[in-house]
Amino acid sequence: MIEIGMNQVVKNYGFSKVLDGASLEIMTGERAALVGRNGTGKSTILRLICGEETPDRGEVTLRRGTVVGMLPQIPPLRDPGKTVEQVLLEPFAQVLALEQSLRELEAEMTVSEASLDAVMERYTRAQEAYTALGGYEMEERRSKVIGGFRLTDLLDRKYNVLSGGQKTVVNLAAAVLRQPDILLLDEPTNHLDMETLEWFESFLNKYRGTVVLVSHDRWFLDRVATRTILLEGGKCTSFPGNYSFAQKEQERLMLLEFEQYKNQQRKIDAMKAAIKRFRDWGSRGDNPKFFRKAAQLEKQLEKMEVIDRPQSEKKKLDLAFGGGRTGEEVLKLTDFSLGFSGSSLLEGGELLVREKDRVCLIGGNGTGKTTLIRAVLGERVEYGGKIVRNPSTKIGYIPQEIRFSPETDTVLEAFRREVTVTEGQARNILAKYYFTGDSVFQNTGMLSGGEKVLLKLAVLIRREVNFLLLDEPTNHIDIETRELLEDALLDFRGTLLCVSHDRYFIEKIATRVIRLEDRKLREGTVVRL
Repeated sequence: MIEIGMNQVVKNYGFSKVLDGASLEIMTGERAALVGRNGTGKSTILRLICGEETPDRGEVTLRRGTVVGMLPQIPPLRDPGKTVEQVLLEPFAQVLALEQSLRELEAEMTVSEASLDAVMERYTRAQEAYTALGGYEMEERRSKVIGGFRLTDLLDRKYNVLSGGQKTVVNLAAAVLRQPDILLLDEPTNHLDMETLEWFESFLNKYRGTVVLVSHDRWFLDRVATRTILLEGGKCTSFPGNYSFAQKEQERLMLLEFEQYKNQQRKIDAMKAAIKRFRDWGSRGDNPKFFRKAAQLEKQLEKMEVIDRPQSEKKKLDLAFGGGRTGEEVLKLTDFSLGFSGSSLLEGGELLVREKDRVCLIGGNGTGKTTLIRAVLGERVEYGGKIVRNPSTKIGYIPQEIRFSPETDTVLEAFRREVTVTEGQARNILAKYYFTGDSVFQNTGMLSGGEKVLLKLAVLIRREVNFLLLDEPTNHIDIETRELLEDALLDFRGTLLCVSHDRYFIEKIATRVIRLEDRKLREGTVVRL
């Protein structure tokens, strides 16, 4: 049964056309992944499905009676004073109201014998509704989800004071607790550590409803998606399988289309050659029959639907990192300890990073990975022991949350503040990072997370760095850009230390994996794809 349908949908934002005749079908129970570059309309499709937006043309249809639940990419604020526990009770508002009614009816039974039959009848109806809404399973569901997302320690915290990542996880938990028929997830994995990700993958694979998700986590997509929908040029191409299957199918279809293009070009060349021969023979023998033959072929050529040459090569970013030599030992931590707000995060840590190592630091949320990176950068954090950094290192750093100061600067101004070039040179460079035309005059405070990463890369790559520190570098960037970044890092001649939860990225890039767990640094295993 078709759960979600889109037919020839057009959606414009001002003069920008995001969807241009997009069509798709998602069947009941499928887990469909929307994949494409930033700005291709993935989040727009989610908003169209949940009814937050309407198409300019075309139609969006849902199976009658479906309940839709949505996790937005940007966590909303809530009423001041509301706790995490109260947020996680919101999905059970009807159940809790019925539970209160049952308690009141039970109390009424003990004091009003005269109308006992009427009270019992109301009690039975309320109890049936309570059962239908899953009231008796409410606590089990809550415990399972709260434990899976590891939110137990946050239940008493005020929601509005949580970090952006914590808000995302809380809203994700609330979305799945609602158990809607259609669950829409916009970037659900950005702030989940590996253990939580694995639990969430298992949860979604057992989910009884239909799931539509936007994610750039290729490992997650391969584990979860049963259908992959690629967005490009305002249109959708659907594949009945996970991300890797879709990539292989897309490549197969591209090769097939290119073969059809070549065959047609050979046919066109042959027809043009025949036209030329017929005209030549007609001129030599003064024979109108040959001219008629040439005219017939010309009409056939005019009517032919010419296949455009497939674009087999994707646009590439200028991500060629430079970097001179450092000494053999780039970074050494000895008897290293970390603290945060009086709590111990790491004790007795030992780490030696050698030249050309690509070290990925992994561990659960809150274990101190970002704090370690900040200590290496020389920022003021609570640490003990020794940090020895080779004096010849030139550090390039991409933080987890990128901000340009002042945020009123345009993209062009922010770039030229960091890199000494003329305006024309700056615009030529920025165009390679998808900042073209008037987009260079957009304020940096209005940029998306992915656009901020691209602008930061544009600045960073103009410097001769030989030691890169990256904190969750693949957050907020699309798959195409992730793959370009990975290729650049593989070519990087310097040394890399990064924090990441992106399992695909880690296994492609890392020469070493260091786990931060139980307040210790432990050497891990790199498993190649």
